[in-house]
Amino acid sequence: MPDPLRVTAAVVLDPADLAWRFSRAGGPGGQGVNTADSRVELSFDVARSAALSPAQRDRVRAVLASRLVGDVLTVVASEHRSQLQNRRAAQERLLALLRDALAPPPPPRRASRPSRGVRRRRAEDKQRRSATKELRRRPPD
Repeated sequence: MPDPLRVTAAVVLDPADLAWRFSRAGGPGGQGVNTADSRVELSFDVARSAALSPAQRDRVRAVLASRLVGDVLTVVASEHRSQLQNRRAAQERLLALLRDALAPPPPPRRASRPSRGVRRRRAEDKQRRSATKELRRRPPD
């Protein structure tokens, strides 16, 4: 039986929760391109997984809403010529997506105001630019 996948210190995925599909990948491959099923699709059902708490499940749904199709997260790997390498790539991609989704949100940005010096330099630059453009104008008759 495959080893469990560690997403974070608290979240460990059971390999039984993952669904693998294999198909023929396009691109270079030599003689084996038409016979080897090297393209890998790895699917993870967020709703049915026992590894996620209800709060974590809601968080993953919210963060990955655009990637989910009916609560199922699917990643595809076909950049390598061997199925084993594509399996590893798909697994790493899935773990990275889940880690990012489960990470706490960054602290909210606190609005700040430009300093007095920055405002003064901006006004001086505007005056300098205005004077330059004034010199480009045609003199009055």
